[in-house]
Amino acid sequence: MRAWIIESFGEPDVFLPAELPTPSPGPGEVRIRVAATSVNPVDIKIRSGAAQALCPPLPARLHGDVSGTIDAVGEGVSRFVEGDKVYGCVGGVGKVQGTLAEYVIADSDLVAHAPQSIALEEAAALPLVTITAWEGLDKAHVVSGEHMLVFGGTGGVGHVALQLAKHRGAQISATVGSESKAAIARSLGADHTILYKTQSSEEYVAELTDGKGFDTAFDTVGGPNISTAVSSVKANGQVICIQGRGEIDGGQLHMHGTSLHLVFMLIPLLHNIDRARHGRILNEAAKMVDAEKLKPLIDDKRFRFEQIADAHAYAASGEQIGKVIVTAS
Repeated sequence: MRAWIIESFGEPDVFLPAELPTPSPGPGEVRIRVAATSVNPVDIKIRSGAAQALCPPLPARLHGDVSGTIDAVGEGVSRFVEGDKVYGCVGGVGKVQGTLAEYVIADSDLVAHAPQSIALEEAAALPLVTITAWEGLDKAHVVSGEHMLVFGGTGGVGHVALQLAKHRGAQISATVGSESKAAIARSLGADHTILYKTQSSEEYVAELTDGKGFDTAFDTVGGPNISTAVSSVKANGQVICIQGRGEIDGGQLHMHGTSLHLVFMLIPLLHNIDRARHGRILNEAAKMVDAEKLKPLIDDKRFRFEQIADAHAYAASGEQIGKVIVTAS
């Protein structure tokens, strides 16, 4: 099979084409003929070497997200048959090679039937970001009537968190970088949009919460923004964070009784812990897509596997809106 690998870390041009044996599924596994993958920040970090500890053994195939068609089923798999259209986040980290290939072997627990109402290639935009957003909302027990602040309302995780929280009945305020992105966020369900480049957190907390603070803040940015998220919630409020490398002031958390929830959705892949939960989440998410309750936000630019270097460069540029899709053909 044709695949794209890295033999070292560096700029996007480290990707190399390769011919590899087509793998066969073992017990509990399925083989997927790949339709598409998407570019996530973790893929860029692994390729660049910033997160090389997460990289599969070199020469490595990267990327976790996949959509495609099952063409072989391993022993003991009963939920899927050949020909099923599926999606999932199935590899590209730890000991599990990734999805930049014509075929990929996946633990069937990590896979779900793809939504029927969108193109199969578009389904590849959803797995990692949907699971991340879902787990964050579950950890914080976000429920109807809460006012949640989403940082990065048109970003990968942000645009999904916005929609999932809205579906739960929350009121949503979302930060965005431009008026055009504000319009997109509102179309996805945001009640209020915040142009973070021109409005300070003190200003929008005062304007949108009467100075009391949001019930919950979903921080998709990390770094110094963690402190901003913490200061934006009310006393005994909650912060969900998916980028925990910034400095966190424990005293600030304590003085306001703030609960901090850190989400790292790769744990089941890295440590083989409750992988079936990911499959269940994606099964429910597919139903939401088909019920028009969840919509992937996908950049207009599309790339093929042969253009994986260009896809990584574009996804790292900050110019994209939503997810960057890379198709097998």
